[in-house]
Amino acid sequence: MKNIKYLITGIIGSLILYACTSDFEEVNEDPNRIAQISPGTLINPIIYGLASHNADRSASITFDLMQVSLPFPSISGGLHRYDVSQNIGNSSWYWYYRWLNNIDEMLEASIAAEDENYEAIALTWRAMVFANLTDLFGPIPFTEATMGEEGNFYPAFDSQEFVYESILADLERANEIYNLDESMVYADDILFHNDVAKWQKFTNSLHMRLLLRISNRSETNAFQKLSAMINNPEMYPVFENTEESAILEVTGETPNVSPWGRPQDFRLSVKIAEFFVDNLNQWEDPRRPIIETMAQDADGNSIGYKGIPSAYAGAESQFEYNASTFNIEQVTNPMEIFILPYSEVEFIKAEVAQRGFTSGAEEHYRNGVEAAIEQLGAEVPAGYFDNPDVAYDGTLEQIMLQKYYALYFVDYQQWFEYRRTGLPELPTTEAMENDGIMPSRFYYPSDVQINNSENYQKALDLLGGPDDINTKVWWDE
Repeated sequence: MKNIKYLITGIIGSLILYACTSDFEEVNEDPNRIAQISPGTLINPIIYGLASHNADRSASITFDLMQVSLPFPSISGGLHRYDVSQNIGNSSWYWYYRWLNNIDEMLEASIAAEDENYEAIALTWRAMVFANLTDLFGPIPFTEATMGEEGNFYPAFDSQEFVYESILADLERANEIYNLDESMVYADDILFHNDVAKWQKFTNSLHMRLLLRISNRSETNAFQKLSAMINNPEMYPVFENTEESAILEVTGETPNVSPWGRPQDFRLSVKIAEFFVDNLNQWEDPRRPIIETMAQDADGNSIGYKGIPSAYAGAESQFEYNASTFNIEQVTNPMEIFILPYSEVEFIKAEVAQRGFTSGAEEHYRNGVEAAIEQLGAEVPAGYFDNPDVAYDGTLEQIMLQKYYALYFVDYQQWFEYRRTGLPELPTTEAMENDGIMPSRFYYPSDVQINNSENYQKALDLLGGPDDINTKVWWDE
């Protein structure tokens, strides 16, 4: 409603201004305002705006749900105990729709300029944002989204199935229209620095992520489509190494700065979860000193890497040590924000092969593990795969456990993948709420329920259940 109020106020103000100064356009023209949006005007604000929000939500939401970290002390309640608040998804709902307006402007400008590379990039970002929205909530405004300027402030909702059909078609079109012989002339983008080939690989890597997301629905033939993409790399090029990953390099130079204005808040009253630490310890993993600090005993002596059980029962006094917390360097300038890393692509290929649709599961698994280590700036130790807990054992469980670490700090992806597969297997405790069941979605924002009530009720019909955290979305049924 706040955005609507601002929009209406702006329209009225513009009409008044025009009535008073219609004969003095040149005199009253603002020299600091962009008169016309080019296809490249919004690309960097879109990249940074979405990446920074996703990094924040990963730390604030995904880490707690997926037992990466937990608030400490935390005697009762809390997201790590599946105590989910009514408006927990509000930030992403409003932030994503805000940037979808800008993406649509970029899309319109690129079509008007007949610049197919920028059109493809806009379609890609649009698909990524709508995918996150529908995976968080289920049915969402899609067809009628971003139509506020046309007077539609109460958009209808579309089914998740329709949203996915549409964005997958958009990604198919985006891949087809990239022109590697045409350069990007409007701006030096902060993600791939105008490398059209990398943008195309980003599009297809995202396409693979989203096909895998809906693969439990047999009618989508998602695995068959994935195998067709994997077997035709010339038509569907994807990331081939860590350097090509969609990882935003945050330079620390305004405006490309850390989303954490106070980096100390990143680890304030936060401890690493025991599940997350214990696997890394078992593997003697080189990522530990990059992610976390050493724990200390009551006398301040180092006791190695040691976490706190997520959703622990009882008082915090039971822990007679100062558990590991996050290394603050992860969010201080300069830093990196992970959007879609190469390691994820390799784990997608590993799963498709493990399920029998392609070959080379072990090779892709090893590539994924190595890339997940490299993307954090660590080196794979000699003999790392000699550890029987790391060596490929042919199971989906092992692929998904390693993928869990590859998706560390990648917006909501750990949670989405857990909902799709139930993996990795996370420990539960008697202190967990919601009967110890992982939430399947977020509630719609209360503003939407109140101000768009008619369409909200229709959305629940599409959802097939109440507006509840345990109502599964379409691909999760």
